Order: sequence, then C-alpha cells, then structure tokens
Amino acid sequence: MADATTDLALKATGITKRYPGVTALDGVDFELRRGEVHVLFGENGAGKSTLIQVISGAQHSDEGTIEMRGEPVHLGTVTAARNHGISAVFQEFSLAPALTVEDNLVLGAEPGRLGMLDKRAVRRMARERLDQFGFDLDPKALVSSLSRAEQQMVEIAKAFRPELAVLILDEPTASLTDHESERLFELVNDARTRGVGIIYVTHRMAEIRRLADRVTVLRDGKLVTTVPGHTSNDELITLMTGRVVEHLYPTLPPAPAADAVVALSATGLSTADGQVVGVDFTVRAGEIVGFAGLVGSGKSSAARACFGLERLSAGRVEVQGVNRTGGSPSRMLRDGVVYLPSDRKKEGLFLQRSLRESVTLPWLGTSAMSRGPWLRRREERAAAGQMLTHMELSPADPERAAAAYSGGNQQKGLLGRALMGDCSVYLLDEPTVGVDAGARVAIYDQIVKLAEKGYAVVVISSDLPEILNLTHRAYVFAQGRVSAELAGDQINEKTVLRHMMHWDDTTGSDAA
Repeated sequence: MADATTDLALKATGITKRYPGVTALDGVDFELRRGEVHVLFGENGAGKSTLIQVISGAQHSDEGTIEMRGEPVHLGTVTAARNHGISAVFQEFSLAPALTVEDNLVLGAEPGRLGMLDKRAVRRMARERLDQFGFDLDPKALVSSLSRAEQQMVEIAKAFRPELAVLILDEPTASLTDHESERLFELVNDARTRGVGIIYVTHRMAEIRRLADRVTVLRDGKLVTTVPGHTSNDELITLMTGRVVEHLYPTLPPAPAADAVVALSATGLSTADGQVVGVDFTVRAGEIVGFAGLVGSGKSSAARACFGLERLSAGRVEVQGVNRTGGSPSRMLRDGVVYLPSDRKKEGLFLQRSLRESVTLPWLGTSAMSRGPWLRRREERAAAGQMLTHMELSPADPERAAAAYSGGNQQKGLLGRALMGDCSVYLLDEPTVGVDAGARVAIYDQIVKLAEKGYAVVVISSDLPEILNLTHRAYVFAQGRVSAELAGDQINEKTVLRHMMHWDDTTGSDAA
C-alpha cells in the first residue's frame, strides 16, 4: 500500500468538461500515487466515466491540467496517453471485431521484421499474454465470435503492457466469472507491487473492501472528497448520494399462497443449444422469484427461452395456464409477458436514437398510441415523458439520445419501457447491472410494487445479495439445470452458493 510520500503517478487539476446543457466535470482535482489502487466512486452520471476518458485521451477537457511524474503532459489522443504508459479497459470495448484475438492484443504495437509484420512474434506475444492471465482463449479466433465475457478478457490482457504506468479499469469484473475475477485481482495486486497506479471504477462494495487504498467520491460532476479504502459502506453511500440510504432493499410483500394463480410455468424446458436441460419452474401472481447461478449456468437462457428468444428442443411453457410453447416474443408480449434484457446496449436500446423510441417501440400497436395504421405521435410522446418522469430520469427528456444518458438512467428507462405495457409477468434479466446504489433503490422499489399489485416477477441476477433480499423463492441453476428450489430461510448465502457450485454438504469440496 502506498503512503503519503510516494511519488505521484498522475495529477489532474481543475478538470472541467462541458456538453450541451450539461457540465459533466466541474473543476475536479484528482491524484494517483504510484503503487496504489484508487477507486472512483459515485452514482451513474456523477462524472466517473468522463474523468477516466479525459485521463485516457479519449476525451478532451475544456479546462484543467494533467501532470505525470511532476511534468505537464498533453493527453490529446488515446495514442498519446498510451505513449505515456496509460492503458484503459472501458465498459465499451475498443476491440476490432474483424481481427483475431492475437491481432487485437498487439494492435498499435505490432512486432515487425524487415518492414514486414512478424506473425510468429505476434503469436508468441499473444500466447504469453493469455497464459499470464490464465485466459482460455484461442488466439486465432475472431473477436466477433467471442462472448462478451471473452471479449472482456481480451481487453484486460491488452491493457497490461510491459511499459504500464497508469492502468484504468472500468467495472472490469462485470462480465467475468468468480474464477476469472480472482485472477484479475491477483494481476491488479501484482501491478501495484510494480509501482503501477491503478484507477478502478466499481459499484461493488466487496471489490472496494478488497482492493482500494483510497476512494475518491464524485457527485454531479464535482469532487466530494477522497477517503481511505477502509471507509464503511454506509459512509461511502452517504457521500455518493448526499443522503443516508437506510434500507437498500425494500420490505417484501407477503408471499402468495401455495394455491395462488400460476402466471408462468415451464416443464422439462430444454434449449436447442444445450444451455438449458430439463428445467421446471413456476411463478405465481404476486411473487418475486429469483434465478441464481454462475455465468453460463443457464439462468438467463431459461428466461429467454420462455420469451421466445432461444429455440426449444423440448418442454412446455404455460402463461396463465395456457400452452404458449415456442411462442414468439411478439406473441408473449400480447399474452402479457415482458422480458428485460441483461445487455441494455446490445439488445435493449437504440443508443443513437431518442430514448422515446426505445421506450415506446413494443407498444406502438396499442390503442393508446395508434389509430389503425396511424401512429398517434402526441400520445406517444406524452406516454414516454410520463414514464421517464415516473422513473425519475435526469433529465426527463424523451427526445434525448439514449446514449447521452448515464448507465443508471438507461437502465431505469429500460425498466420504464417494461412498465408501460399491460403485462402480468415480468422477466428482469440483471436489472441493476452497472447501476449505482441510488438507482438500485429506485429499481428495487419498482420491482416490489409490481409484486404488491399482483404481478409475477422473475429476477435473474448474478448479484447474490439481490437473490437473498429481493425474492420469495429462488431457483439455483448449475450446468444448465435447476440444482435447487429454495424458499424463506433456505435462501441464504451458504445454501445458494453450495447449490451454485455443487459443494458437498459435509466436506465443502466441489463435488461436481
């Protein structure tokens, strides 16, 4: 851990960045010591992403200066920042999808021989980098063929360069398994011991507890304070939001009776790709059911299969007791089932279009927004504006491009879209991914209100506390199957983890 006399790796002074109608950063000062992990913490829209984009050369500040090793530097481009030893791993990947893994790993620093690309050296360097991380990837695979988690691995491996001085990690574990995250933490600690200054952006308190030497809190584009890494969760949340978040999770309504109406059920559900095998589950009206499991366990695929997004090879799906097996997403919407995707940028929103279009699209055919073949534009705009106001988006401007909103506001807009329809079943896949504590409270409140109104809700989550605190019952998935159905006091951390990982009850070893 670095002490106060350690040389600064980077010093930013008075950083200001304005966009039309918005001041994203307002005179922010920030210092990074050599050999420390410095966490940037704040709500979505607080200015964290803008600050690291300025430091990495991806954005220009309107005012302010940056020094490295006591000397002023101009980080006008990503290349300029890299030449000063700054590497960044953003939530939005910077990979070339048409190139292979190995080509991406050396992009911008390709080894040459007699003026020609040295492919043998490329392969050797790529293999050494992947082996260093323990990432099981094919160097010759096209990046476009990789899953999001695998692309995250390539981004991380690309960032850890030998000449590294400053490493920026923006929610780096969002797509990684626990094992891959552990390996990343080991590499972060190794980089720290080599004197690398690390800027780490996360909403996960456990990662702050584990890694942070210091935490800088931003709010509304301004610096709030910098505190030690051991600062309590409650104090950090209070600093972040400007208010005390006494109860992150709301009180659940009573669980429905065993004979309550079954709003959605699956029997013997199997998908053609083998991600789900023989899964049974039920969701009753007024109930919040959790789907827990590791990445690739089948929990998301099961929900997507019910909604018609994954092809079935066997099984039966019923909505309100009516067979809807193999129904398309449009058919399921008409039957009152709505699905909120886990990847809001890839599947949920038209990022370059107005948020209104993303919010109203599934419901344009309803009588509230159309008359025959004609769209009622005034009613559509009014409905979108009312929903964004209800979800407390800031600013509540339905014509603002979806990409211009912070991640938390995008997620609230996506949930708002689901709430606009006349639905009785809500399949919410990772509903708070990349969302800060303040936005989480708002989303959790909306989920509980759905159950209070008698709707059926499925929360598919990789965030174990959500399963523990927000569900009446939970199905634990492992290797494509349901390994346990839990209720009440059974939904505890030890029991859920044991069934997620197939731990043996007596030895605690992995019995899978």
